[in-house]
Amino acid sequence: MRASYACDPAMSKGRVIAEQENEFRSPFQRDRDRIIHASAFRRLKHKTQVFVEHEGDYFRTRLTHSIEVAQVARTIAGALGLNGELTEAVALAHDLGHTPFGHTGEDALDRLMTPYGGFDHNAQALKIVTSLERHYAEFDGLNLTWETLEGIAKHNGPVTGTLPHALSDYNAHHDLELHSHASAEAQVAALSDDIAYNNHDLHDGLRAGLFTDDDICNLPRIGDAYAEVDALYPELDAYRRRHEALRRVFAVMVSDVIDTSRALLALTAVQSYEDVRNAGRPVVQFSDDLFADLKVIRKFLFTQMYRAPSVVEMRKQVTRVVEDLFALFMDRPELLPTEWQAELSAAGDKTAVARIVSDYIAGMTDRFALKEHETLCKR
Repeated sequence: MRASYACDPAMSKGRVIAEQENEFRSPFQRDRDRIIHASAFRRLKHKTQVFVEHEGDYFRTRLTHSIEVAQVARTIAGALGLNGELTEAVALAHDLGHTPFGHTGEDALDRLMTPYGGFDHNAQALKIVTSLERHYAEFDGLNLTWETLEGIAKHNGPVTGTLPHALSDYNAHHDLELHSHASAEAQVAALSDDIAYNNHDLHDGLRAGLFTDDDICNLPRIGDAYAEVDALYPELDAYRRRHEALRRVFAVMVSDVIDTSRALLALTAVQSYEDVRNAGRPVVQFSDDLFADLKVIRKFLFTQMYRAPSVVEMRKQVTRVVEDLFALFMDRPELLPTEWQAELSAAGDKTAVARIVSDYIAGMTDRFALKEHETLCKR
């Protein structure tokens, strides 16, 4: 049963370009489907989380991560009586704006774009779905509903202060009410992102040999999960033991969000979607105890995985790739593909050129960025 504070597609604030409603799909279903069919979504297959795309077939990519986030989000949304279609749409779109090479690529591009308004992957995701995807006859972008755009822009909370240029530019003509919280559906997508990467970064770090099962057994929640598995299956092989333990940690995180959020929703007495947005606090959260434990886990992952010597060395290499490509295209924008030349001809100044170059590089996959660097920068 859908809760009173869930987003109702019949009450949507609509699309920038009005469209006839579909007989078989709700507006939020259509948003989800357009995201799945977007070119930027397909490119996530070859964009990585921590490791570079060619380092192994078993490590998560942005695509597999987004699918995992959507799966978690659907579960939580269903338990809380929320609109699963909107939740899934935001979950699937949340990483569309990521650069090649994960956060390393984003850090490099943001630094290079500092004189031109910076770079932010959430703002870039909004730019992709409102402008850069160009497949439809009647509009640029995907013409998503206001609620989906709001969720993409501010699923991590209100956006205040100096806005990323892509977000500021769009919000100037289509107000997403950035000062308030997003829907409960978007908040679920944000927490599902946290759950997914906490889980799969442990899996990927173990597979990469950056730490061992014994190492993570010293972390909160994880040691208890391994102990439970050992008690139930004392002869289990190492691979199955690991999987059984980490799936229990995964379940703890999901259950904690559901239980904590139910209590918060009751405490704040929200009755409508607007009540959620104006509650002054998130209504979808981890408990304080679990959040504290997750901070310990994230600190471990930061030192043992994200700053492992092999990862740091790769970060240096791919940072140089982004830097070299940006410098090359700024100096010789005529090297950009033909379909980008019309954009360049309309660019009025260096800032406009930089933003076009940034959009192009941000859309690259890991393998394409490496190939372009090899072709253009080393001849």
